[in-house]
This record gives sequence, structure tokens and C-alpha cells, in this order.
Amino acid sequence: MIASKAASLFLRRSIPTAAATASRSSNGYKFGAARLMSSDTVTFDLTGSFETHNLDTAPNDTIEMTKEELLDHFELMYTMRRMEITCDNEYKARNIRGFCHLYDGQEAVATGINAAFEPEDSWITSYRCHCTALARGGSVASVLGELFGNVDGQTQGKGGSMHFYNKEHNFFGGQGIVGAQVPVGLGLAFANHYNATPGKPMQVAIACYGDGAANQGQIWESANMASLWKLPMIFCIENNHYGMGTSIDRHSSHSDYYKMGNHIPGVRMDGMNVLAVKEGMRFVKDYVGQGNGPMYVEMMTYRYHGHSMSDPGTTYRNREEIALTRSTRDPLEFVKKTLIEAGFADAEQIKETEKRIRKEVAEQVKQAKSSSPPAIEPHLFQYVFSADGGKEQNEFPPHIRMPDFAKSKWY
Repeated sequence: MIASKAASLFLRRSIPTAAATASRSSNGYKFGAARLMSSDTVTFDLTGSFETHNLDTAPNDTIEMTKEELLDHFELMYTMRRMEITCDNEYKARNIRGFCHLYDGQEAVATGINAAFEPEDSWITSYRCHCTALARGGSVASVLGELFGNVDGQTQGKGGSMHFYNKEHNFFGGQGIVGAQVPVGLGLAFANHYNATPGKPMQVAIACYGDGAANQGQIWESANMASLWKLPMIFCIENNHYGMGTSIDRHSSHSDYYKMGNHIPGVRMDGMNVLAVKEGMRFVKDYVGQGNGPMYVEMMTYRYHGHSMSDPGTTYRNREEIALTRSTRDPLEFVKKTLIEAGFADAEQIKETEKRIRKEVAEQVKQAKSSSPPAIEPHLFQYVFSADGGKEQNEFPPHIRMPDFAKSKWY
């Protein structure tokens, strides 16, 4: 297992560079807008963060970061953490119902992928999708609004925890069926290949799934097609070591998931280190975007909560294991330590940032609660029927039969 190693003290300082910063809006954070910042650039050591399969090259062992970039990553990750803790509390208060799969512990994965990708790249993931929705153009208010089942939620209260979606930001959602997002991701890769400009790099598609889904037959079929057609497809396994409540050594005969593509190249990276994920995914995006075919990626990560809110997460692992991971590999503590060691921030500045984000998350939760559930008309009947092949998505069918026939609708 790749251990999460703190990025070493900076190697050198160099010229200013472009930084990805967070811009605030009335809806909350929108992450990823680029602007030029005047700041020193620090080079961090990533030695030991990667293992490769069937590759003659590899991600770099160093990465350059500005203060603004690293603070941006920390703010997004801390917002994710506070949002998921809020989801836990609201679920226990019965304000959130149904399925609810939390992402705390895995924040570096979504943040690092988002930092390496362009907005035009396609992304689909599993039902553990709240934080990916946040990174891909969402806000705490839109995520919590969806979980509350309110009309101001990201999918107007119709999707819930497992079905976020934001086409404008090329986020094609969570998927409620184990592994089913991967064939859809393959379709996104095919579309990117089909629409690519000859002679230029292609936009890539990524399908994220857990170790518990890694042996699904539909994934093997998708990998075969991606390889045959050399599609810009990334098969990303977020290995949090437990498929629901079953450890990887009990549910998979092959646990080197980055090698599962056989002849398809693969990279294993430290999924608790946002710098390693960012550099690793930069390398992967460049490789598949250049027409070299698909790649398998294995993120070595860990979830703090159980599989879902119905799972206490302590019947198949002990509390000492969870506490040890929190104390030695926590992705947020890693970034805080890195900020301090690089001289980008001190402990008091980080505390102030955390305090501000906690306040902002609380305000956005109140905003989400102030909304209301979608009205039966028109929301119940929208996106159900289309008579013109999909051009007009809001057309009502001529007749909708209700359980009580007397309440049926005619249009």
C-alpha cells in the first residue's frame, strides 16, 4: 500500500504562475476559475506516490504549486468535509431520508482529479457523489437542497443522494447501480473521441467506482471496447479497502486494481495526497487524451463513515483502524501540514479559514432548508415524455394515469 507521505519541504521557489482559485457567489463556492496570481511557486516532492503497470513513463516525482492553488484545494476539501459531516447530522435528525453514502476521508481524490481536468472533460461516478457534485460546479446549498428533496436542489429534488447531475459542467452524475456508471462513462469517452478535432488532444472521460465494483462484468466489457477503439477513457478505482462491509482480501482474488486491465496500462497513486492525485491525473489525462487508449487508475484511499448511513462501519473493522488512519493519513491534515511547512500559512490562519468555511456551510444549509419540495405540477411530469426525439424535454404526454383514476391527467 502506498503510504500518504507529507510533501517534503519545498525544493525551490520560482516565478509566479497561474493559480486555480475559488470565486464566491450567492450560491456558494464555484471552484476552478483560473486567474493569474503573484506568488512564489514551491516544488514539492512526490517520491513514492506512484506505481505503474505497462508504462514506459510515469507521473513526475515533483509538483509545483502556488500558495493560492494549495489554499484553494484546502478550502474545497474542508468544505467537502464539513458538508458531509452536516449530511451525517441532518440524516440522524431525519431531515435527509433514503440512501446516503458519505465521502469524508476521500476528499483528496475528487479535488485532485478536478484540479487536473479541464471543464470540458467528462466525469461520472458512483452513488458516493456529493463531493464530486460540489467540485463540478455545485454548491453546498444545491447539494443539501437535493438531499432535503427540495426544488432548489441540483436536480430539483428529483434525484436525491445518488443521482446528482450537472450537464453544464460535464458532470454526468452519480449512479445508483453498482458499476453501471462505467458503460455510460465509456459512451462519454466515445463521444469525446467522435467530436475531437483531428491533430489536437481529445477531452477525456473518467468513470469512478469502488473496489467493490471492480470485478463487474460490464466493466470488463467496457475496458475491452475502450481498448479496441483507443477511446480516451479512464477507469478510476477509488480503493477504500471495503466493498460495502467486505475487505478487499475477501472479495477480490486480484487486489492490484491498477493492473486489472491486463495489457491496458495502469497507475496506482496515493489517494490521500491531493498533490499526488493532481500530478498523477495530469499524467493520465495527457496519456489518454493523446490517443493512446484507456488507462486504469487506482486511488489508495479510505472512507471514515460506513458504506452508507445505515452501516455503522465498525462491525467489519475496528475503531482503532479508523483512528489510526485519521491520525496518520488524513488528507486534510496533510494539506494543512504542507501549507505550514511551505510557509504559505500558519496554524492561526488555517483556523480562521476553517472558521469561515464552517460559517458559510451553515448559512448554505439554512438556505437549502428555506426551499420547498417540487410541486406536483409541473415537476412530477417533466422529462417523462418526448414526441420529437428528445428536442423538447418538457412535453407532457396526452394522458397520465394516476393510482386513483379519477385524479388522472389529460393534456
